Amino acid sequence: MVVKDQNSDQALELFLKIGLDERTARNTISNNKVTANLTAVIHEAALSNGCERTIGNLIYTVATKYPANALVHRPVLLEYVVSSKIKTPAQLEAAFSFLSNVASEKFEKKEFEEACGVGVEVSVEEITQTVNEIFEENKSVILERRYRTNVGELLGSVRKKHPWADSKIAKKLVDEKMYELLGERTAADDEKPSKKKEKKEKPAKVDKKPAVDETPEQPSEEELNPYLIFPAPEDNIKVHTEVFFSNGSVLRCCNTRETLDKHLKVTGGRVFTRFPPEPNGYLHIGHAKAMFVDFGLAKERGGWCYLRYDDTNPEAEKKEYINHIEEIVQWMGWEPFKITYTSDYFQDLYELAVKLIERGHAYVDHQTPEEIKEYREKKMNSPWRDRPISESLKLFDDMKRGLIEEGKATLRMKQDMQSDNFNMYDLIAYRIKFTPHPHAGDKWCIYPSYDYAHCIVDSLENITHSLCTLEFETRRASYYWLLHALDLYQPYVWEYSRLNVTNTVMSKRKLNYIVTNKYVDGWDDPRLMTLAGLRRRGVTSTAINAFVRGIGITRSDCSIIRLDRLEHHIREELNKTAPRVLVVLHPLKVVITNLESGSLMDLNAKKWPDAQENDTSSFYKVPFSSVVYIERSDFRMKDSKDYYGLAPGKSALLRYAFPIKCTDVILAGDNETVLEIRAEYDPSKKSKPKGVLHWVAEPSPGVDPLKVEVRLFDRLFNSENPAELDNWLADLNPNSKVVIPTAYAAPALTNAAVGDTFQFERLGYFTVDKDSTVEKLVFNRTVTLKDTYGKGGK
Repeated sequence: MVVKDQNSDQALELFLKIGLDERTARNTISNNKVTANLTAVIHEAALSNGCERTIGNLIYTVATKYPANALVHRPVLLEYVVSSKIKTPAQLEAAFSFLSNVASEKFEKKEFEEACGVGVEVSVEEITQTVNEIFEENKSVILERRYRTNVGELLGSVRKKHPWADSKIAKKLVDEKMYELLGERTAADDEKPSKKKEKKEKPAKVDKKPAVDETPEQPSEEELNPYLIFPAPEDNIKVHTEVFFSNGSVLRCCNTRETLDKHLKVTGGRVFTRFPPEPNGYLHIGHAKAMFVDFGLAKERGGWCYLRYDDTNPEAEKKEYINHIEEIVQWMGWEPFKITYTSDYFQDLYELAVKLIERGHAYVDHQTPEEIKEYREKKMNSPWRDRPISESLKLFDDMKRGLIEEGKATLRMKQDMQSDNFNMYDLIAYRIKFTPHPHAGDKWCIYPSYDYAHCIVDSLENITHSLCTLEFETRRASYYWLLHALDLYQPYVWEYSRLNVTNTVMSKRKLNYIVTNKYVDGWDDPRLMTLAGLRRRGVTSTAINAFVRGIGITRSDCSIIRLDRLEHHIREELNKTAPRVLVVLHPLKVVITNLESGSLMDLNAKKWPDAQENDTSSFYKVPFSSVVYIERSDFRMKDSKDYYGLAPGKSALLRYAFPIKCTDVILAGDNETVLEIRAEYDPSKKSKPKGVLHWVAEPSPGVDPLKVEVRLFDRLFNSENPAELDNWLADLNPNSKVVIPTAYAAPALTNAAVGDTFQFERLGYFTVDKDSTVEKLVFNRTVTLKDTYGKGGK
């Protein structure tokens, strides 16, 4: 910990020397990646002793925005910055654009300088003249809009004429000109345009409508192709990343032309991705995003995606999980190119480990896990790090043949124990485990680690795009270091933000804990964000994919998506696909006194709101008799103006049936509990009450309606981000599952099958659960009818 603090202090001192303000400098050192980049750029520019603030700000921009595919040219750009040949942000942005297009290819110095405005001097007088001309052209509009004028457009006009002008000088001159023309800013300048004015402008928009039809509106973010950000396989010759070593050297990772050509010959130039889950648990909604990225990119580019089980740990894998994963991938609408296992490559991985030792890049270590942790914290080399290669080869062979006890030796990669990246601290490549492997059998007693196997199998399978979540970003250096050390093909690596949803936990450890300790009813409990749980709840794969597509494939980390955004997509789909039906959750008996006992009418009820009268398939029959049941919450003893339910002396319409009027109330002995309502119905339907109620009737005299069990599911946790809480289990919502054992349903549900989904009118969307029996159907509430996403819930 002391070493880390010293490094932070040294970095802070270095950043202050180049003119960063203290707040920016402190924010920078809290980000390991930016700190490493900025430190490297400062040393590369030979500015360890400091520089002017204007140069320092440009250096910071280079460290944070420089295009990764052109890292080979960064030293050249830094020479231009340090010598002030490139001295404005506009010039620097132009340089980034130019170098991004050039990538690692050579370029002409003259073309670069022309593209970046090197040597172009724009005087204050020239900028002033241009500002005056722009104000003269726009004077009438500026006088009308005053300080509501879009200053950005004015500055854009200045930049158009003088792209290399100092933007700060231009902004200062525009502000001065605004003040000269308009005087002091008044309170009226800060007022929003009145609504009346907006209404007057609306007809003008209507007149222009035909023109809008000819020019389509800009597609929304959700409609854009999210895969455009990924390069083509033939472009995978550019620098992937830089690995900074503590001795000052830098490894710029990229494929050689020969390596890439060999790869393209095998793949035919197709995109190959992989979805690599560990078979040690059930997939959750975060995996849905991973599938969307991996399978989706391959499908969009006409390529293929492997389903590869990362089964390096023989103690964690279960056949149950493997079967589940394959089923869920198919349910989500994806088709794997091949199903493979990391264990399929155990022999290749072993042979490459031997090669790694022979090249001096790995060694057999005897430190305990506690000693390894201590040495890593102190950035100290293992005592066995520099043992002879021949000795490590013999010991590794002994490990393979089972001659060394479990826990007494590991094979470690010889990386950089003094690196600023802890994922370069001589990661373990192999460990001993005398455990048979579920897939590979008892052939092996040494097993590769994820950090060793993952990148190599990516290369062996000729993966073009190795896509993973942002927590793996710090492992990128190790990924490329190992492939470089073995002279293997290097896939393009890209990290995206994890999908985190409010009011739930997503870590496998926490999910496993609440499942095994029976806080929930198994991995497919409908309250969980496991894909099995969501499916059981009635959520469709298409709704999940639409939700994931809407979020996009971004790198913005630390974001948590509101649950109501997912619910919005669920409603969007079920509104179109779930037929309507009448169900009463908490029945209150209503006896219709002016309808003869034993009378029965079969009425038509709509399955869909827009059902056409001549389409019989869009209707179902509901019996109407002298005994009907309404929701207990739809009756009050005291009426009020804002209440549209039933009350003594008040009428309400039974949906698809008749208006009824409450004439009497039967109370229990406590004179409070309502036992029964007496009412009269209006067969003429002349009365037009405002309230509309859902209901279910006795199908024949003295026979109860169809009884069903209904489970009302709500958010599993009360807090939006329970994972942040120390006592996260205490945040479990005790009302996340409410069981209604005896609800009444229309006869149309009698033959409903497991997985069928319906809209219970006025109540929500419900799906038949697997616990249903011949005697009783069980329904899970998928989602309520209310949608908050479109009302500020985004």
